[in-house]
Amino acid sequence: MAPKPLRFGVMYDCRHVPGGEMTMTDVYAATIEQSVLADQLGFDHIWFTEHHFLEDGYLPAFQPLAGAIAARTKQIRISNDIALLPLYHPIRLAEELAVLDQISNGRMEFGIGMGYVPKEFDAFGVPLRNRVSMTDEAIEILRLAWGEEPFSFSGKRYNLSDIDVHPKPVQPGGPPLWIAAMKEPGALRAARFGTNLLPQGRREEVLDPWRDAIIAKGEDPDNYRVGIIRSVYVTDDREKDWPKIREAERFRMGVYGSFMAETPDDYGWGSSDGIPQNVIVGDADQVTQELSAFIGMYGITDIATSGLPPGIEPEFMAANLERLASEVIPNLK
Repeated sequence: MAPKPLRFGVMYDCRHVPGGEMTMTDVYAATIEQSVLADQLGFDHIWFTEHHFLEDGYLPAFQPLAGAIAARTKQIRISNDIALLPLYHPIRLAEELAVLDQISNGRMEFGIGMGYVPKEFDAFGVPLRNRVSMTDEAIEILRLAWGEEPFSFSGKRYNLSDIDVHPKPVQPGGPPLWIAAMKEPGALRAARFGTNLLPQGRREEVLDPWRDAIIAKGEDPDNYRVGIIRSVYVTDDREKDWPKIREAERFRMGVYGSFMAETPDDYGWGSSDGIPQNVIVGDADQVTQELSAFIGMYGITDIATSGLPPGIEPEFMAANLERLASEVIPNLK
């Protein structure tokens, strides 16, 4: 079977430089307006990220913003890379996503991560050691909640009796699910649940085990989507634009280094042998060539570029989306 057609989207983490010119009110307003532009330009999806308790305002709650954007757009799909599933009660989340699917008329998807930052789990009163079982059970519950019949569930973390969630999502069976994986267990989880994949880390620990597991089930990996965040900037004057791009990307990515320092696990994040997520900068031809090689090498079907990196003016980023839409993406699809 042929691979799924490429989809190109925009990622928002809604951060600002503390003390900078843009307030958080400005950031949210600019995010909504740029999302409308992305929809008009033909971008395929918007992805939100999630973290908590950061001074730069890192998006802690995607649902209100997703609703605002869903009401202002017509075609673009709306999803996450990722939401921290153990921090949500699955029934409440199922209801919220169903309402968002109604508001958007069937344009929601949902990206799932387990989380790894101890402070976030401590603040929500969720034991970090329970995240695996909570994630697995919550995925089951989401799918049951979006089914047509009332259901009960008895698990290690959740026990539910005679639940019937309404409204149901517009999409039969609910929004398509994605699972993020930084190691083999996450990749095998995505294969087991039959979701799309958001890989990070080393190819041999994520992509390869996932493909092998899908094939072992008697299925074709090309039936699924593989997505990644990778910032892309189109410029004819790299020397002029590179300093602010570099500064914004350093600011944006720096927080993840501090997160990784808090966990004892080695996820291969940022390593030289990991799946590349470094920024791509160049003229339209250079960007197209680098993206084409990357897509082919890793079997990527979905890419999201940073929409409003902290510290870069919205007008600059709007022009970047316009050039991507007119000069790059048509040559990749």
